[in-house]
Amino acid sequence: MARKPRLKISTRMLRRKVRRSGSSGPKQCRFTSNPELIEQIDYKNTPFLKYFLTERGKILPARISGNSARYQRLLTVEIKKARIMGLLPFAANH
Repeated sequence: MARKPRLKISTRMLRRKVRRSGSSGPKQCRFTSNPELIEQIDYKNTPFLKYFLTERGKILPARISGNSARYQRLLTVEIKKARIMGLLPFAANH
């Protein structure tokens, strides 16, 4: 019986496999697991809202922060309110 020839895997494909398997599983929404945090979503609570902004002032997407769609929308609205009130920056200071 003839042996199947082994295909060579490129280093780029190996890196992709390592990157995929390196994650620790799906992200969990911090608000669904801890309902007490929902009360902290307020435009006046700027230290809490800063966790969901990048250093450039952009809002972190849900795929990175792990928030569910419902709470991501709520956070976005509150961050935009805080920006309009002047509590959070629209962009980073240079």
